[in-house]
Amino acid sequence: MGEPGFIAAALKWADLRPDVDPLAGTVRHDGRATGFSFADAAALEWALRLGESWQLPVTAITAGPPGAQAVLRDAAAFGSRRLVLVTADRDAPSEAIADALAPLLGGAAVVCCGDYSADRGSGSVPAFLAHRLEAAQALGLTGLTPGKRGCLAARRRLDGGRREHLQVTAPAVISVEPGAARLRRASLAGLRSAREAAVEVAEGAAARPSWVQVMRTVPYRPRPKMLPPPRDPLPRARLLALTGALTERTPPRLVRASCDEAADELIGYLKDRGYLI
Repeated sequence: MGEPGFIAAALKWADLRPDVDPLAGTVRHDGRATGFSFADAAALEWALRLGESWQLPVTAITAGPPGAQAVLRDAAAFGSRRLVLVTADRDAPSEAIADALAPLLGGAAVVCCGDYSADRGSGSVPAFLAHRLEAAQALGLTGLTPGKRGCLAARRRLDGGRREHLQVTAPAVISVEPGAARLRRASLAGLRSAREAAVEVAEGAAARPSWVQVMRTVPYRPRPKMLPPPRDPLPRARLLALTGALTERTPPRLVRASCDEAADELIGYLKDRGYLI
């Protein structure tokens, strides 16, 4: 494989404010409310920084329906030179998205992704993509420091307030948290030129079958509770014992009282039942 020739920012086109019908439960999408998440914005910013540091062009790529071109034009306003749309279903699984993007990212030095999407997806596309590209992966990063071309230092958050420092070598797929960087402001010239920017459209690869297929969904049912059998040999007595008809119960009471008196009644009831001492 030759020397990597570009930096890629893999962005996910999603509806930021979907409209849900309260009666039918159906979701209506409005193209005017689409965009990418703050994590994807941080990924785009790092792609631009790496491109500037290593003197490599930046490619913005996304998978989705034709309306996803809006996200690519937003990326063009910030400095992405090449825009690629891979046609794919809006609800395609992560492995299918990775299969569709991988053929177009074979020459990338680093593929920058967000660690979550605006529609609260699984965040697993970067891992699948790294597997398809046979590239190193560093996921959930909080910061990057570019070194010489093809090398960078990364930081990742761990449990207990700890941090992990990584050395990443190209080719690699990384995902960053929203706080890893703040996307720069687009210039007026960039915004105007983004309207006429050319978008390459590629057909997505055939999706592989899902590794896990749900064959049947069974509603939740709690486990049965094991009870000792009644000791009485008579069927009627056994039936009364099983139904609890012979158990003494305290009949319910309706208490009409002031707030203080009602509170005293509740506290007394809890003490009688052993909940309070």
